[in-house]
Amino acid sequence: MAATRAYLDHNASAPLIAEARSAMVAALDAANPSSVHTEGRAARRLVEDARRDVARLVNAKPEHVVFTSGATEAASTLLTPDWQMGRGAIRMSRLYVSEADHPCVLGGGRFPAAQVTRVGVDRDGIADLDALAKALAAHDKADGLPLVAIHAANNETGVIQPVGRIAEIVKAAGGVLVVDAVQATGRIPIDMSAGYADYLILSSHKIGGPKGVGAIVAQSDLMMPRPLINGGGQEKGHRAGTENLPGIAGFGAAARAAVAGLDDMEAIARHRDEIEAIVRELAPDAEIFGAAASRLANTTFFAIPGIKAETAQIAFDLAGVALSAGSACSSGKVGPSHVLKAMGHGDSLGALRVSIGRATGAAEIEAFRAALAGVIARQVGREKAGKEEAA
Repeated sequence: MAATRAYLDHNASAPLIAEARSAMVAALDAANPSSVHTEGRAARRLVEDARRDVARLVNAKPEHVVFTSGATEAASTLLTPDWQMGRGAIRMSRLYVSEADHPCVLGGGRFPAAQVTRVGVDRDGIADLDALAKALAAHDKADGLPLVAIHAANNETGVIQPVGRIAEIVKAAGGVLVVDAVQATGRIPIDMSAGYADYLILSSHKIGGPKGVGAIVAQSDLMMPRPLINGGGQEKGHRAGTENLPGIAGFGAAARAAVAGLDDMEAIARHRDEIEAIVRELAPDAEIFGAAASRLANTTFFAIPGIKAETAQIAFDLAGVALSAGSACSSGKVGPSHVLKAMGHGDSLGALRVSIGRATGAAEIEAFRAALAGVIARQVGREKAGKEEAA
């Protein structure tokens, strides 16, 4: 086991930044934000300060931010047939998702499976916009509105979707657009004031905040989904339960840092390119998925023929390098990537994801080189031994 480890799995969870840790510690002794006394009002200020910071990250209005326990809860809240506008009810009769979406979106939330339509993606992982437009054109709005949910950037490949064009298609069809911005937030600019989406899904721990807190960001609060959690009326009745104050405070601090950190993406992209150059040097037959498309600066997803992801991941870990075999959202299970299958690459188990951040530097990149060289050398040795045994 290496003495110093290299953490290259930021898409699973970015390391907690110092500012978020400090904000969380400061909030641990705060009172209940719903209390009307002096201590309660001080706690409420912490929540509202964080709400403003999260809103600023995506250029939204603070009053349109609803805190949740994470992105999965945000998705389950938004992906529902039952919505409300004032005291009236609005029905979403069908959900349209991408085949490459995150499982919390692909699962359809509170929609029955029969009311979920999956739209394919091309070899680069870009949603089939013609298929989406045709599906929405055929949607019968007499039964209810169409709800479209799609990721802004893929958690495995880093491929960025043409959200602006998707928004135009959805708007023309009279639909509602939910964008899973979990991986994109803090890595590409997002501007809700420019009509980017009707609703966003955010997660704190992807941007250096604590785990267990996320948010829904709405373009407007005129129409909102019926609450997933009912109770005391917190978050303007959109999400009941005493707020996770330390988590929310940490989220706000991470959001402040992420706004400033957007300027770091060019340097991060150069590190990503260095990593991909190493992959191509050591394994000329490797395939880097989505490389022809616009991608997040911090993500690369590659496969080397003959090398299985679970075997390579363990070898990297033993060499002191933390990376993943696709999404980390399946309780530690390693299996075929549904994203690669949707992209037409079959059920290969050989894909590895490297996702980096602001703290990634030359030492981590060299650790990756050494570990990859070891993985390839062992594979070559196994193949040679197999040939000799066959002879």
